[in-house]
Amino acid sequence: MDIKKEAFGTAPDGQQVYLYTLTNPQGVTVKITNYGAIVTSFVTPDKNGEMGDVVAGFDDLSGYIPNDPHFGGVVGRFANRIAYGRFTLDGQAYTLPVNDAPHHLHGGYQGFDRVVWQAEELPQQNALKLTYMSPDGEEGYPGNLTATVVYTLTADNALQIDYSATTDKATPVNLTNHSYFNLSAGKANDISGHLIQINAEKYTPVDETLIPTGELATVAGTPLDLRQPQPIGQHLHELPGGGYDHNFVLNKGNERITTAAEVYDPASGRVLEVYTTQPGIQLYTGNFLDGSLTGRDGNTYTRHYAFCLETQHFPDSPNQPNFPDTILRPGETYRETTIYKLSVSEHKR
Repeated sequence: MDIKKEAFGTAPDGQQVYLYTLTNPQGVTVKITNYGAIVTSFVTPDKNGEMGDVVAGFDDLSGYIPNDPHFGGVVGRFANRIAYGRFTLDGQAYTLPVNDAPHHLHGGYQGFDRVVWQAEELPQQNALKLTYMSPDGEEGYPGNLTATVVYTLTADNALQIDYSATTDKATPVNLTNHSYFNLSAGKANDISGHLIQINAEKYTPVDETLIPTGELATVAGTPLDLRQPQPIGQHLHELPGGGYDHNFVLNKGNERITTAAEVYDPASGRVLEVYTTQPGIQLYTGNFLDGSLTGRDGNTYTRHYAFCLETQHFPDSPNQPNFPDTILRPGETYRETTIYKLSVSEHKR
């Protein structure tokens, strides 16, 4: 399949930015810009064959600058929060920007979703390869880190995301995609009726500032028990902050890639399945969307308009010795894969 390339605007640093369109034989399209490695569009059919865009986004680059809600981007160098913007590595203390006071969030003020990546089209794989070299000291992180993201649109309507990274100095790394999904394709401005299931027996409880306590707690008997499908809105307002913003500890089998989550929209029949190599997944229900942003097709992004399923290592891992390690060292290669697969079903799942 040919990959379409078109101008998408000019980045704040003056670089020309492009938009790339991947299309599969079913007519499903994914659009990605090399600014922030952002997925701007994911158009799939509903149960009646009507095409619709299942990710929130904007028609031009200006909508993504400065991209405060991180729409569609690859966030890094470390996704999620690092407590008080501080960690110690190999006896040396590092200080990061506190851009989500009192903590560091999604790589800082100039995270990976706010920089221009180098793009390489891979038409034989129906894929786009994006590379960014984050210099030593950027946003306070040690080491020159070269990060690569390959987006592949498969014949069975899945968007596969392969992450890799290398460094010349030990550094924390945790990359994820921050797409906001609404499986109604904007026909409903609230995802409360979507049915969700997450493959997790445990989660990482947080304090009042959203930093993990270090405990791995059972979901049983809590609003976070999503082991069986239930409407996203069923317990939404019982949660602090008016919605989900929680990291779930995925049930990992022996397979490299395991099922993480499934979401079903009864009205459209669309099903989203998420598979990943990562140990965790953050469910976020757009609690901070406040209606101040208007995106594609005139959709106003209000609270609970969309949800994110951010596959990841656990928040604040550099300060949590009992969490899976997130330190990448020279000579090692960081590798993770996440797959977002879209399909349709006539029946309630």
